[in-house]
Amino acid sequence: MLVQNKFLKYFSIFLSFVFIGYLTYMIVSSFYIVKKQFIDIGDLTYVNQVRTDDYTLKLANHLTKDCQNNEVCEVQSMLDFVTKIPYKINESIARSSKQVVTQNFGDCDDKSNLLISMLKMKGYEAYFVLVPKHIFVIVKLKEKLKSKKALYVNTKPFYILESTATLSPIGFPLKYGINEIEAIIDPFKNKQLFINTITYE
Repeated sequence: MLVQNKFLKYFSIFLSFVFIGYLTYMIVSSFYIVKKQFIDIGDLTYVNQVRTDDYTLKLANHLTKDCQNNEVCEVQSMLDFVTKIPYKINESIARSSKQVVTQNFGDCDDKSNLLISMLKMKGYEAYFVLVPKHIFVIVKLKEKLKSKKALYVNTKPFYILESTATLSPIGFPLKYGINEIEAIIDPFKNKQLFINTITYE
C-alpha cells in the first residue's frame, strides 16, 4: 500500500536522517574513544581509564591539603589512599577514578588509573609500566630520595609506586627484570614512550 499522507512521508524521511546522524555520531565517538584509550602493546591491547576531571582534582587536593607543597608528602598521601582500597580482581575493563573509590575495590589496573590520575592533577610527571600480568606507576620527583633505587628512563630517575601493596612506600623495589618491562606508557597522550636507555639503580 502506497503512502498517500505527506506528513507521514516527510516524517519518515526526517526519522531516517536522525537515525543516520545518530549512527554517524556513534561511529565518530567510538573512533575517538579508541584513539584516546586503546593502545597496542605487541599482540595485546591496553585500555586506560585515566581521568582529569573535577572529582579527581578535588580528591587529590583533599588528600594533600596538609602537605604544604612537599612532593614526597603529597605523593605518599595519594599512594596511601590508593593502597588502602581493597584489592579485588576486576574481570571487566579498568574503571574510572570515581568508580574505584565509590565501589571501594580494584585490581592493579583500576588502582593505577586512580593513582596516576591524581598525580596528573597535581602536576607530576608519571607513567604506567607494563610487566607480565601487572601494571605499576612511576613518578618523577624533584629531589633524589636517599637509600631508594630509581628506574632511570632515558637517564631521568623515576620512583616506583605499587598500588596493590598496602601502605607501600615511594620507591617500591622493582620485582621484575628490566627485560620484563613490556612498555612504558603516557596514558594521557595514549602513547608508548620511546626508550633509549633504562636502568634500575
